[in-house]
Order: sequence, then structure tokens, then C-alpha cells
Amino acid sequence: METEKIVEGYLQHIPVEVLEKAKHIKVLITDVDGVLTDGGIFYDNEGMEYKKYNVKDGLIVQHLKNAGFLVGAITGRASQVVENRCNELRFDFHYHGVKDKLKKLTELMETMELSLEEVAYIGDDLIDLPVLIRVGLSIAPADALPYVCAAVHHVSTFKGGKGVYREAADLLLHAKGQLVPLVENLVKKEA
Repeated sequence: METEKIVEGYLQHIPVEVLEKAKHIKVLITDVDGVLTDGGIFYDNEGMEYKKYNVKDGLIVQHLKNAGFLVGAITGRASQVVENRCNELRFDFHYHGVKDKLKKLTELMETMELSLEEVAYIGDDLIDLPVLIRVGLSIAPADALPYVCAAVHHVSTFKGGKGVYREAADLLLHAKGQLVPLVENLVKKEA
């Protein structure tokens, strides 16, 4: 298996300047609705809320953490379903019902003694813009609103809930030289 060629082909659309920015990232933070989900919400007759997540997005979280990244979510909606998913993924932190995401992020980075330049953030809507224009690496799903796409460093080839988080995670791992070894280690056959 020529892992390096496969990874290069998979991420060939990512500009060199985005890869350079990714080398300095220590924290990946995401919005939830429209990023980890397709933005849809289902309610049943009893008012129970349902969301659909992409397992490929979730699978990479532990590998990011093993590689030394912090992972988290800051979402504008308070939702038990979202809180459950963040707990299941073992995010290092997650904040729900946040209306001023930049203020929350700034407070969080001060506590962690990190700068905004060390943050990658994935967002798709108006509430995310103040964060997206200030972090070290900003990413939007392919189906984000046009004015959000215009404000970010990278627009993913994947839509919300369809792999945008996974692409961002793979990008970060690749920029630090960790994606190819991860894949190769997992496909190694015992001799």
C-alpha cells in the first residue's frame, strides 16, 4: 500500500498556505449543527430531538487526542442530544447554548494559556464568523453560507455531517506528519 501517495491524493486540494497554518494548531474546535450534523433536526410528537452524525467524523477524535491535540465544541444551541454526542466522543471540553462564541473561546484560551493562532475552528453560519476570522485556521463545510466560505482559510470539499470534521482532522494530522504513520501502523501485518 502506497499510503503516502493515497494521502497526498486525498488532500491535494488543500493549499500549501493552509497546510502551513495547520502546523501551528494545538486545538480543534467545532460548531455542531451544520458541521458535525447536516444542520437538520428531527422532532417526534413528544418533542424528542434527533440528529444524525457521521461515524467517520467521530472515529478520528481519539486519534487526534493521541497525537496531542485538544478537541472540543462550542455550540449555540443547548441540546441534550449534542451533549451526549460530545461526551461519547470524549471531547476535552464542550460548551452549549453559547451566543458569544468568541468571548467563550477567548476565555478558554486564556485558561489553557494558548493563543487564538493555535486554534483551528470549523463553523458554518453567522454565529461562527467572529471566531472564524480570528483563529489560526478556519474551516467551513462545503455547504456553508457563501459569506462564511468567503471569510475562512479553507472550504472543505465535504458538507456538514458528511465528513468535514474528518477532513479537518486528517489535514491537521497530515500537516504534523502524523497521518501517514497512523494509517501505516493500522494496516501493518504481523510477520
